[in-house]
Amino acid sequence: MLTAAGLSCLLARLDSDAERAGAEYERLRRTLVKFFEWRGVDLPDVCADEALDRLARRLEEDATIRDPRGYAHGVARHLLLEQRRRPLFTSIEAIVPHTTHAAADPADEEDERMRACLDRCLEQMAPDQRSVILGYYEGERHVKIARRRQLAEALGLSENALRSRVQRLRNRLQECVEACLEARGVA
Repeated sequence: MLTAAGLSCLLARLDSDAERAGAEYERLRRTLVKFFEWRGVDLPDVCADEALDRLARRLEEDATIRDPRGYAHGVARHLLLEQRRRPLFTSIEAIVPHTTHAAADPADEEDERMRACLDRCLEQMAPDQRSVILGYYEGERHVKIARRRQLAEALGLSENALRSRVQRLRNRLQECVEACLEARGVA
């Protein structure tokens, strides 16, 4: 998370004039967004912001960085490698806490079937739809709220439109899981 001190340090390093520093920050951010877009990263705006956050933290720690723009591109390349190392598919269990009552035994056959069906249905979704629904539930409380705002902004949607889209995706996912369970003789 970008702190006020980190942002001030970054802006000061980009230009001594506050107005030009702000313009340079926006120019650098747009360049980073394009960098991530051209490489097919989901949510390039979020990745660009993360790269700038990391740059600002590094500038706070180390004043010997001579070229903050070049350093930002290096951070972006490392972030891209991190993104590519992440699995393309994430189980919804990793994002949404398990909310069933009592102590559910993970070895329970029915629970395993449900998870397998959920995973299969998520795999069948288009990658952009899967990233939307998984991204929507990512994080905890305040982080989740901020993440949803960023997701809506990145998709060019209002927060209400994003909620509607996610609801439709959840409905389709639920239908798929129910059909899968029925086919396996669970439902």
